Amino acid sequence: MIFLTIGTQVPFDRLVKAVDEVAPSLNTKIIAQVSKSAYKARNMQTFDFISPHDFDAFFNSASLIVSHAGMGNIISALEREKPILILPRLAKYGEHRNDHQMATAKVFEKLNYVHVAYDEHELLKKLVSVYTQHLKPLHKIGTTASPELLASIKDFIKSK
Repeated sequence: MIFLTIGTQVPFDRLVKAVDEVAPSLNTKIIAQVSKSAYKARNMQTFDFISPHDFDAFFNSASLIVSHAGMGNIISALEREKPILILPRLAKYGEHRNDHQMATAKVFEKLNYVHVAYDEHELLKKLVSVYTQHLKPLHKIGTTASPELLASIKDFIKSK
């Protein structure tokens, strides 16, 4: 099962439509949390809102997470060792206030922690490729900060 989640702040029709269009060729169930999307999906099961309990159940059951480049979903995927494919929201389409998700995507891609698509066409190709060939998480993180991060923060605080 693939779990598509776009967050709850604003719709992300570009992502929902792209996944819906490729869904028939994937031959798997897709559950999608779509907020108040104007686009009405035909090839996947959608929910405007999912309770935290059900969200966790879908997330944990999924073999692949598809998401906007929101930190909550990225961190959850890395903690739970789930492969994740992200498409950043873009301000030019009115999907967000600014392009911070583009910066997030670029950093996590450079670290080789997540699969990234930068437009719908690339998303379609990568979704098929990742789902059919590479269903392994690229990276795992713990649920607590690393000793290196804590030491770095302590050093920074001491320097101030």
